[in-house]
Amino acid sequence: MSLLRPLLLDAVPTIQQTAALALGRLANYNDDLAEAVVKGDILPQLVYSLAEQNRFYKKAAAFVLRAVAKHSPELAQAVVDCGALDALVVSLEEFDPGVKEAAAWAISYIARHNAQLSQAVVDAGVVPLLVLCIQEPEIALKRVAASALSDIAKHSPELAQTVVDTGAIAHLAQMILNPDAKLKRQVFSALSQIAKHSVEVAEMVVEAEIFPASLVCLKDPDEYVRKNVATLIREITKHTPELSQIIVNMGGVAAVIDYLGDSKGNVRLPGIMMLGYVAAHSENLAMAVIVSKGVSQLAICLEEEQEDHLKAATTWAFGQIGRHTPEHARAVAVANVFPKLLNLYLDTESSEDLQVKAKKALKSVLQKCTYLPALEPLLYEAPSNILKHVICQFSKVLPHDSKARRLFVTSGGLKKVQEIKAEPGSAIQEYINAVNSCYPEEIVRYYSPGYSETLLERIENYQPV
Repeated sequence: MSLLRPLLLDAVPTIQQTAALALGRLANYNDDLAEAVVKGDILPQLVYSLAEQNRFYKKAAAFVLRAVAKHSPELAQAVVDCGALDALVVSLEEFDPGVKEAAAWAISYIARHNAQLSQAVVDAGVVPLLVLCIQEPEIALKRVAASALSDIAKHSPELAQTVVDTGAIAHLAQMILNPDAKLKRQVFSALSQIAKHSVEVAEMVVEAEIFPASLVCLKDPDEYVRKNVATLIREITKHTPELSQIIVNMGGVAAVIDYLGDSKGNVRLPGIMMLGYVAAHSENLAMAVIVSKGVSQLAICLEEEQEDHLKAATTWAFGQIGRHTPEHARAVAVANVFPKLLNLYLDTESSEDLQVKAKKALKSVLQKCTYLPALEPLLYEAPSNILKHVICQFSKVLPHDSKARRLFVTSGGLKKVQEIKAEPGSAIQEYINAVNSCYPEEIVRYYSPGYSETLLERIENYQPV
């Protein structure tokens, strides 16, 4: 470092540039070396040169600033403290697209750490210049500028609003069908970082007429484009039933379900969550997910995915779909999801979050479920805190359905209920009593444990005439 620093002031321009490039590569390598660049007092020198030197040197100097800023908020703050932002803003106004790109990249790396650094970037007047950069013909510059807008917008509603106020949405919306995959990744990322903060900005994103065109990109060959589109749809649908309805009307649910079928692993997460958010809003929207075969696709995801956070999201989505009415619960029950949710809840290997979500989803769907064939297996496996919800459902359905009453006896369900040991006066005992009251007393006695011994005793004590 100490040998490179004087070379930044060399009389020969190529030596200056090469020295800056070498420093940038060192700083890029790890945070200790980036720290050394800061401690070596090299940044003020670079910032000074950014204003004075030729375009090749400017690119190299911006590269060093970016390499230092990327590692941590503290290092990014050091870059800001030495006055780099003003110099980078000047570079964004340069004629040379390469210099603009290098400056935008450094700004992006400063803004991504936290809201405070992002605010510093905004205060330097960067956002309108980045919006101009998106409109330049060079693809590489467009990419980096969109990425920087995404990094600024993500931290808070106020910062997102700043980006929106400069008219960024309309310019981003024009690029959603650009053939360049890396550009599309950044555009969808920026739109979703804007849309996530509030209903108002999400509505503005939808009003930019990016649908249904964006849905085509759920089939994009590039995995990250697909994931970012799914994330954007998730961030829009989570806000209100009205926004969800707009997406549903454009075929968004069916498109996301197809997307889940074509994807594996973490790429699925935003799609799974989007279905959960849509279904959470209302009965009709949950029905839209069911009609589009969302439940069977989610069941496949639950089967295939190994990671707990993906299983937890899928489980949560089932809870949102099934908790509305008996019809919704039946759709979840028919997909044979109950035993899987129960296993996840009881499995000691499951993460705490997964266990909590599995229990909650089971409870909320069971409380609506009147489809008895799916409930019956749970009589044999569920622990008492889940079992009480199962028996409660039987106590609601059996009084009104003679066929179900008969089936419950022949399948062994009634016998199983008699074997359950419940505290007198507990909720579960009340439900058991309600089930028993649907049958003649001698039937209930016949299926109670110990009945055969009682009969044998009576034979022994019987005196024939």
